[in-house]
Amino acid sequence: MRGMVGGVLLGLAVVIAGAVGLADAQGPRGAGHDRAVQDRTASSSDLLALSHDSGDGRQQITIVDPRQRVMAVYHVDRASGALQLKSVRNLQWDLLIEDYNSGTPAPRDIRALKEQQR
Repeated sequence: MRGMVGGVLLGLAVVIAGAVGLADAQGPRGAGHDRAVQDRTASSSDLLALSHDSGDGRQQITIVDPRQRVMAVYHVDRASGALQLKSVRNLQWDLLIEDYNSGTPAPRDIRALKEQQR
């Protein structure tokens, strides 16, 4: 069990290191874009890593596993390198919701309008 946990942590460290490396390797995207607020993305066949510099000395890294439909959010303290898991969520049921907090018109209202136009 200890070996499996170590392997998972090592794999996670490699993904995060890759995301941090990607973040450091990419320069500004154009005039007027502050490097501190840029978002970056890296992916493999299994995981998607999203990186965002929060501007307060922390970097937020979001790891998405599209196969298992799970995401995890980490904060990295740039000064110390400390890594902190902030949240993990299984998205399976979220993705089945058709309409939530989307404002008006709701998707079902738009669908009804389109069906009336036929």
